[in-house]
Amino acid sequence: MIEFELKAQEDNISLIQLLKVVGLARSGGEARQLVVDGLVKLNGKAESRKRAKLRKGDIVKCMGKKVIITQALE
Repeated sequence: MIEFELKAQEDNISLIQLLKVVGLARSGGEARQLVVDGLVKLNGKAESRKRAKLRKGDIVKCMGKKVIITQALE
């Protein structure tokens, strides 16, 4: 399991950006391809929106990895 913490002043991160930041994709193109190929689930459902906005509490699953979005307090 990977925990990704949004900064206190941020309210979301795009799906492709998250995939890059946590190391599930090496580039934006690779992240987009994972989404297009149907390999990404958001909160248990296949996600086809490359720019889906992820917020605190969202859970992303991709390639056997689980990423939980949390929020920094300050």
